[in-house]
Amino acid sequence: MTLFDSPAFEGHEGVHAFSDKKTGLKAIIAVHSTARGPAAGGCRMWPYASAELALEDALRLSRAMSYKNAMADLELGGGKAVIIGDSRTQKSPALFEAFGRAVDAVGGRYWTAEDVGVSPADLMHARKQTRYVAGLTGHPAASGDPSPVTAEGVFRGIQLCVRRAYNRELDGVTVAIQGVGHVGAYLADKLHAAGAKLVVTDVSEEALREVAERTGAKVVAPGAIFDVEAEVFAPCALGGAVSAETLPRLQGKVIAGGANNQLADPAIGRAVFERGILYAPDYVINGGGIINVASELRARQTGGAYDAAWVETKLSRLMETLDEVLERSASENRPTHEIAGAIAEARINAARDAKAEQRKAA
Repeated sequence: MTLFDSPAFEGHEGVHAFSDKKTGLKAIIAVHSTARGPAAGGCRMWPYASAELALEDALRLSRAMSYKNAMADLELGGGKAVIIGDSRTQKSPALFEAFGRAVDAVGGRYWTAEDVGVSPADLMHARKQTRYVAGLTGHPAASGDPSPVTAEGVFRGIQLCVRRAYNRELDGVTVAIQGVGHVGAYLADKLHAAGAKLVVTDVSEEALREVAERTGAKVVAPGAIFDVEAEVFAPCALGGAVSAETLPRLQGKVIAGGANNQLADPAIGRAVFERGILYAPDYVINGGGIINVASELRARQTGGAYDAAWVETKLSRLMETLDEVLERSASENRPTHEIAGAIAEARINAARDAKAEQRKAA
């Protein structure tokens, strides 16, 4: 199968591959859409088993970012970067400087930030080679680590879903969190403060220990998280957590988490709906982080400063959009991912058509 034949390639404007022999960098930058503005999305570092798997992940994540930015009503398109490598053993300042040169080569069509396996500290090295890095500190427009804002949006989304599915608040509700990295750990703290009972898993024993000590969470093996007696399953690790194999094992009425591409494929979304499970589409509920990044980009364009009030307004509106998706799903008897997808595509297409008209007029 060629790149253009891949289902994940659908609609992409460009795919860029970069390598640097000296540092060992192997990176892919996928730009899905710039219809609404420059493509924005984080950089993920992961030891992919093959370049083909890395490419598929970059393409799927890039498309999801277009949808995420559209649903958050941001003047941004969708893009994503992946670095092939083990973030625990293969990171170096030189590697991220090489990545910065790769980002710069895309010419401003893509802005990067942190994602799985990459920290703001790593991206400080990339920033030495390109201006197209967000989510850092040290200047008035700086938005900092976007993870806390992502977690806040996911927390509010879980509250909303629990109210709809169970007609109750979070106090006493059991939430199974898959992954307690950047976003999952912040989410665990927020859920614990709201009185929720937590069951957590992760591949990092250190991360699990820290979260368990703070929140009293029960720790289970990664494969056991799907069998937990929990009202809410919160995927906060890599994509594809909800599949034909795992879905029958889930015991709650809500799937709502911070991970991207939680559904293994679109057919699973309909299966989730038919089982009576309320699914918060990932690119809606987890949009807080990119809203935070968007505030920085906005401030850098105007010469202003980071605006926390603007972020809060956008995050509140995003939760209203999530509520709209859930309400329409119920009234139209359609899966939530289909509702959200239609809204996102309409917004992207409208922006693309408007740009086309502007070009004609010019």
